[in-house]
Amino acid sequence: METTKTNQQQDPFGAIKVTEFRNLMIGRFLFIMGLRMMGTLVGWWIYELTKEPFAIGLIGLAEVIPAVSLALYAGHVIDISEKRKLLLRGVVLYWICALGLLGLSIYNDKTDHSVNQNTLVIAIGIYFIIFCSGIIRSFTGPSFGTIVGSIMPKHLLQNATTWSQGIWLSASILGHAIVGFIIAGFGHTGSLIVVVTLVSIGFMFISKINPLPPHADIVVDQKPMESVKEGLRYVYNTKELLGALSLDLFAVLFGGAVAMIPVFAKDILNVGPIGFGWLNAAADIGAMLIIFIITIFPVHSGQGKKLLIAVGGFGICIIVFALSKIFWISFAALVLSGILDGFSMIVRGTIVQLKTPDHMRGRVMSVNSMFINSSNELGQFESGVAAKLMGVIPSVVFGGTMTILVVFTTWFKAPSLRKMEY
Repeated sequence: METTKTNQQQDPFGAIKVTEFRNLMIGRFLFIMGLRMMGTLVGWWIYELTKEPFAIGLIGLAEVIPAVSLALYAGHVIDISEKRKLLLRGVVLYWICALGLLGLSIYNDKTDHSVNQNTLVIAIGIYFIIFCSGIIRSFTGPSFGTIVGSIMPKHLLQNATTWSQGIWLSASILGHAIVGFIIAGFGHTGSLIVVVTLVSIGFMFISKINPLPPHADIVVDQKPMESVKEGLRYVYNTKELLGALSLDLFAVLFGGAVAMIPVFAKDILNVGPIGFGWLNAAADIGAMLIIFIITIFPVHSGQGKKLLIAVGGFGICIIVFALSKIFWISFAALVLSGILDGFSMIVRGTIVQLKTPDHMRGRVMSVNSMFINSSNELGQFESGVAAKLMGVIPSVVFGGTMTILVVFTTWFKAPSLRKMEY
């Protein structure tokens, strides 16, 4: 038995051979690809309508308010619910949001944009749908991670986490890059038809996994507030987990240049929607490369120190991107930033899975999701505000500089994270 387990541990395809995990990952790939297409399209669409970088930032704010506000409660609901059914409901609701954007796109195609009121109606409609998607995401995001931890044996969990991150990033790459081509060829409406189709097929694969009732150790009738406090206490008392999540929160909050890519593509690098799609995909391409390498050759030591170095390098790449006026330099800087960010994602994701007991996965994954949501979407809002106050290029340089400062602070203030190994 020990020999079999050791062979499975060393097999880079061990997790993907599990049928339930494979169906979940195919469904997740299609679902995330559709979502990334939708998010990329909305950023481009809003900037076309308003010509305001700040308006792009408001998209992040519209999504992050409900996603973060409901995250802790969502964790409680996930732990006491049948997880497969809850996730499928969330996918259906996302599908309805995509249909709503499709309807707005059809209206947009028929609208006279010389009338400011029509443009305002479309923009408000987009923000409202994104707000609704933030509510849904507070439940669906943690559900994926919770299900991975529930269906995989412990000895395959690290491999499953790496595969899960790789699937997510592969979907992001295709979603970001392909939507640029589709916008160029078929406009917003064609892109949204593809999104609706992808989410529909993803639903079919996710529905193939077996029901996942609450864990035997969960107290189903526990009061929501007590359940939430229990999850928060666990994260706070697990210092490596808290340190890794905090580092990601502040690094992405300040260092996320992705929100301003529509401005760089359209007004600074002048590359149009196809170049816009490639710039959006660049960081994900880099992250996918490093995840492929780590799947075959896992990191066996010094993960905490390497995590901090990677996040610092990420900040430097963001500064290079901000100062570049040449498309290929900008693209290369974002690819390298993705390599470094992908490494940090794997380390953080593995810590979360390995440090979390089964009966608390929903709550811990929701805290994790809250950190990620708040960093990405608040980072998008911060980028919009900073761009309005400083200008686009200075705001991105500022963000990269602050990321480096956060790493230096964490290096000295969180020695347990720096010394962490698994």
